[in-house]
Amino acid sequence: MQTSFIDGDLLYRQHTFEVPLDYNQPQAQTISVFAREVVDLNQQNDDLPWLVYFQGGPGFPSPRPDSRSGWLKRALQQYRVLLLDQRGTGNSTVISHQTLAHLPAPEQAEYLSHFRADNIVRDAETIREKLGVKQWATLGQSFGGFCSLTYLSFFPQSLSRAYITGGVPSLSRHADEVYQATYQRVQDKNNAFFAQFPSAQAQCQKIADYLLDNDVRLPNGQRFTVEQFQMIGINLGRSGANVPMYYLLEDAFVETNGQETLSYAFLNAMLAEQSYQTNPIYAILHESIYCQHSASKWSAHRVRDSFPQFNYQKGNTFQFTGEMVYPWMFEQFECLKPLQKAANLLAERTDWADLYDIQALANNTVPVACAVYAEDMYVEMQYSLETLKGIPNSKAWITNEYEHNGLRADGERILDKLMEMAEDISNLPKQ
Repeated sequence: MQTSFIDGDLLYRQHTFEVPLDYNQPQAQTISVFAREVVDLNQQNDDLPWLVYFQGGPGFPSPRPDSRSGWLKRALQQYRVLLLDQRGTGNSTVISHQTLAHLPAPEQAEYLSHFRADNIVRDAETIREKLGVKQWATLGQSFGGFCSLTYLSFFPQSLSRAYITGGVPSLSRHADEVYQATYQRVQDKNNAFFAQFPSAQAQCQKIADYLLDNDVRLPNGQRFTVEQFQMIGINLGRSGANVPMYYLLEDAFVETNGQETLSYAFLNAMLAEQSYQTNPIYAILHESIYCQHSASKWSAHRVRDSFPQFNYQKGNTFQFTGEMVYPWMFEQFECLKPLQKAANLLAERTDWADLYDIQALANNTVPVACAVYAEDMYVEMQYSLETLKGIPNSKAWITNEYEHNGLRADGERILDKLMEMAEDISNLPKQ
C-alpha cells in the first residue's frame, strides 16, 4: 500500500510502528500500531505543532476522514493531526475472533490484558519519540478522554494541551457505582424516547413477544433474542437518534402468506448494530476501563438486578439497555463465542494495574479543556466534575446542547471552544 496520498488540499501520510506487546518485557513480542498523519497540503513542510486523536470505544479504529470538515477542519488550522488506530484496531495488529481462535483461553486472556488505556498511551508515547515530537496535544473523545487522563498521569511532560469531549472518568469509583449511575441515565433516555413516540412502546413489545415465541435468525445464522434487541438502545445517547430509531421500528414486520414476521431488512439492520462481532475488544475489555486492582465480575450484569424494569417479560413495559456488556453475549453472539472463556477469565482478574496517578494529576500543569455533557448517557456528569476538582489547570464547559457524540455532530465549534478555553488556562498566573 502507498505510504501517502493527496486528496483535495490535504496530505495523508500512513505510519506503522513496531511496539512491545508488553512494555514490561519489551523484547518478548511486538505488535504493529498504525497511525495516519493529516496536514494541510500548503503547510506540509511547516514546523506545526502536533495533535494526536484518541478514539472512543475501546476497540474501534480512528476515523477515516474524506474531507476537511468537523473538528478536523478546526484542528488543521493550527495542528498537524495524527489519527491513531489504537492497538488491536483498524490497521494496527488487529484483535478478532479470527486472530485469537488458535490460542487457548488463558493465552487469549493474557494477550488481551495488554490492550487497555495504559498501553495505548505507552504506544502513543513511543510514537511521539520516534517521530521526534517534543510535545503534542491530545484530543480524546469518550474513552479517548480516559486515555488522555492516563497520558497526563504517566507522561505529562510530553503534552502541551489536552482536549476532552464526553470522556472524563472517575479516578477511583468501582465499576458497580458507574453502572448504578448509567442505568439511571439509560432510563431517562427510554422515558424521553417513548414520550416522543408513544406508539413505539407497543411496537417494541410486539417485537419482543415475537422473539420470545419464535426462533428468529439473523442473516449470519445467529438466533436473535430480546436481550439483543434491547441493546440497540445504546444509540439513544447520541444526538438525532430518536427519529431513526422510530423509523427502524415502524417497519419491523412484513406480511407473508397472511402472517406477520420480522422482515429481513429489520433483521439485517439488527445485525449491523452488533459491532461486537467485528470489534470484540469493546465487549471483552469495556468493563476493565473502570478496574484498578479489582475485578469487574460482570458488573453491568450484576447491577442490572437492581433495575428489574430492564428484564423484559410479556405484559411488561419494554425498556432498551445502553452501553453495557453482559456475559450472555459470549453465548449468543457468533463471533464472541470463541472468546467466552477468555472474557470470563478477564472479568475475574483482580491484578489490573493503575490507569491513573492521582498525585500526578493533582500536580497537573497542562491545560485541560473539557466538554462535559449534562445529559450524557455514557459518562456520568457528576463523576466527571468530581474528577476535575482534583486536577488543577482544568476547566469544564458544561452543556446540554449536545449528546455524547457532540464532537461528531458539531466538532468544529466544540474544538474551537476547547482550544479557546485551553488558551485561557495557559494565560492564568502560575501559583
